Amino acid sequence: MSSLPAWLQQLLPILILLAAIALVLARLPKVELGHSEAFKRRRFLNWFPLGMTYAFLYMGRYNLNEATSALGHRTTNADFGTIFSWGTIVYGVAFLLNGPLTDRWGGRRTILISAGGSALCNVLMGLVVYAVLAQDWQPPGGLVVTLSVLYAANMYFQSFGAVSIVKVNAAWFHLRERGLLGGVFGILISLGLYFAYDWSRMIAKAAPTWWVFFVPALILVAFVVLDFFIIRDTPGETGHPDFETADASWEDSGKRLSLGQLLGKMLSNSTIVVILLVEFCSGFMRNAIMQWYPKFAKATGVSDSFVAVNWGMLLCVAGITGGMFAGVISDKVFDSRRGPVSAVLYAGMTLGALVSLFLIEHNLLLGWTVIFMSLCVIGVHGMLSGTATMDFGGKKNAGVVVGIVDGAVYAGTAVQSLLLGNILPSGDAAKVVRNWSNWPIALVPLSVVGLVLATRVWNARPQAKVAAPSASVMAPTSPSGKTGTDG
Repeated sequence: MSSLPAWLQQLLPILILLAAIALVLARLPKVELGHSEAFKRRRFLNWFPLGMTYAFLYMGRYNLNEATSALGHRTTNADFGTIFSWGTIVYGVAFLLNGPLTDRWGGRRTILISAGGSALCNVLMGLVVYAVLAQDWQPPGGLVVTLSVLYAANMYFQSFGAVSIVKVNAAWFHLRERGLLGGVFGILISLGLYFAYDWSRMIAKAAPTWWVFFVPALILVAFVVLDFFIIRDTPGETGHPDFETADASWEDSGKRLSLGQLLGKMLSNSTIVVILLVEFCSGFMRNAIMQWYPKFAKATGVSDSFVAVNWGMLLCVAGITGGMFAGVISDKVFDSRRGPVSAVLYAGMTLGALVSLFLIEHNLLLGWTVIFMSLCVIGVHGMLSGTATMDFGGKKNAGVVVGIVDGAVYAGTAVQSLLLGNILPSGDAAKVVRNWSNWPIALVPLSVVGLVLATRVWNARPQAKVAAPSASVMAPTSPSGKTGTDG
């Protein structure tokens, strides 16, 4: 392998892992629902480019970390936090608008808007960085303000991504097929993290900093063209018959509910409320791990450790493993229920958080522990944001439901940014490992709360084909098997 280019040596393990996963999936017992081989081929051609578009949206989102680091003294960690926080706020709030728009316009149109808009914003950010570094230009209001505005606009378009992928897939996959689909969703997130962290780092080393923005923009433009010709919202648009997906419909005489009506029904249903709370915890845990371990490693002088150097790659491997584990046990062990999978993975996160309390000064073990926790949290996110939202939102309202659920994820992200930004050390104090003990301490309560909440929807299932909307739609069952609305 030493004769291979460096970039290929880094990419080869991922390709091998993906090939192994494809082989395993091909050998697994299938959920047979009578789909023709022609339908399955067309469905693959629909969801695969859609999913890869979503993965490269991640590259056009988390490239900010590498870009601000490459800007050197022109931006500080506090500046990065400011830019990222504004993007996070816009991303979370935008779901209230973009969820209904996706339900109205369809996921195909909105994924095109998402990729095209994000590509444009990345080009603009790249031009700003080029002007600052190559032309010594000073943006009006300062670099931080300018990047904050452009990154917030980028995140607005990005917020269409997850909503679009769930909206489209809701019409193409039956309830009983969505566990493995949730695993695939986790894989796509993982690939996006690999692109964002490792590819961005390679680009920054090989080319001027502004190419960290230009490269994902070019890739997204290519996928806009591809998606325009390939992706369709429903099987019927490709000549294949539409079919009943057995999810919740929330239909009222065939009319789509307004945002206010749908939000009221969601918040009156304990299953969705619990999912919102679990995903709040997931947003906190995911970004508390992903964003702060690299900062911990750099500050404490262990950035050359294997985990730190290969952070994006290992997140990708962890996410793929966690996503497939979650998908397989959901469909094959828990009869297409998502709650038990979330509980199992949160138990793993809780164990990891507790162990981390005692490993803060043992970098090797700590690094692998946070990778294990990443495996768990990406698996949960794929199950709930990528799969349960289809189950409980149904084909008609999947956009709004996934939008609100992902909004809860980014509310958790915002809270962890504010909390950890204030309790973790900075400056010379950050060089002392013991001063980071508040980091694992902050992870424990949220992992425990997430675990307890996940057990509350252990037997929850959506109800299909309701005659009229009511609070009992998606009625959960308690661990004892009784149906009710108390989750």
